[in-house]
Formats: sequence, C-alpha cells, structure tokens
Amino acid sequence: MTISVSKAEVTRTRILDVALDMFRRQGFESTTMRGIAAEAGVSLGSAYYYFEAKEDLVMAFYERAIEAMIPRMEDALAGSDSFEKRVAAIMEVKFEYFRPNRAFLGALFRHAADPQNRLSPFSDATRSIRERDQAYFARAISSKSGSLKVSNDLAPHLPKMLWLYQMGLILYWIYDRSPQQQRTQKLVTASLSLIVSGLSLARIALLKPLRTKIVELIALAEGEYDHA
Repeated sequence: MTISVSKAEVTRTRILDVALDMFRRQGFESTTMRGIAAEAGVSLGSAYYYFEAKEDLVMAFYERAIEAMIPRMEDALAGSDSFEKRVAAIMEVKFEYFRPNRAFLGALFRHAADPQNRLSPFSDATRSIRERDQAYFARAISSKSGSLKVSNDLAPHLPKMLWLYQMGLILYWIYDRSPQQQRTQKLVTASLSLIVSGLSLARIALLKPLRTKIVELIALAEGEYDHA
C-alpha cells in the first residue's frame, strides 16, 4: 500500500505534536514510544516507522524550532544596527519560542555536557543546528553593528563564544522562577553591556597574550568535541 506524501506528513506531524505534549506533561524520561503511539492513535509500528526512538523526536523538535524561528530571527537582526540590541532580540526570540517547553528543555539539558549524547547541543548530531545558530551571531556582529570593534584574532571565534553565552542564558532562564523571568532579562542587559566593554578593552595591545589564551582555549574545546 502506497501512503501519499501528504498523509505521511500529517501522521508524522501528529506523532511529533503528541510526543512534545507528553514530554511537557509527564517528562521526557517517563514518556514511552508505546504511550506516544497510543495517544496519537497510531500503531506502535507506525510510530517507529517515522521515529526510531524518542531521541529522533527530540531532533525533529530541534529542527522544527530552528525553521520556525527563521523569520523571527531575520526581524530581530533587521530591527537594529546595535550589537547589544541584536543579541538581546535574538535571545528574546529564543525565550518566546521555547517558553511552552521550559520544563522539557530542563530535562534535555541533563544531556548537554556529554558531546557523545546526540541530544547534547555539542554533539555531532546537532552540529548543523549549532552552526546555523552561530551564523545569526556572526551577523549580529557584522560591520553594521554600530560602533562595536573586535580584535582580528578574536573576531572569528566570537560567534561561537556568543553561542556558548546563549546556552548559559537559556539554562539560567529555564530555572528562573522570578515573575516573567525578569531576572533573566536583567541578566541579558547587564551581561551584554559587560561583553561590549570587555571586547573594547580586549583590543588593547597589552592584552594580546590574554586574547591568545582565549583563542587557544576555544580551539582546545572544539578539538575535544570534534573527536568525542
């Protein structure tokens, strides 16, 4: 029996939607493929046909997120020439999109530190998503970004540094219990101001040895992830 592409896509989307809802309600670890299939109204075999494991559902969630945020990211980058405002806008897009999944993301962050786990944002499986994300930060620090000046040796690594900064902010935001996560918003504003000041100071010739050490640390970390 041949299944039409449209029907297959509808079924796949329904399974993914049900899975994400169950992850939110009862947690990633407690949710089973059998439970997802039952709630989606499909056979277990059908669920496994579209997604071989729960991890594949998470990867589909990552892909859906990056695609859904494209127009919002474009608006965020086009809305200002200021580096601080651009990065703050990028973070706001992330927070707004992921708000319904804060608890679910908290569970996924348990895998974050292990690059051998494909759910980790540092894994080979998430490399393309990571690189697409870093490309937004590269555009945020483009020559049009106000008066921001970055030393030539740090500039190629800054998008990756900002991506790591983003991951730290998201982790803080996940566990921020203040009303509307106001503490996170204050942290974004204060930390971006500090980053701009730090980048300006880092251009001083006397600080070149420090910049060299930073670049070496980044290269070392990347090498370990690449060979994980």
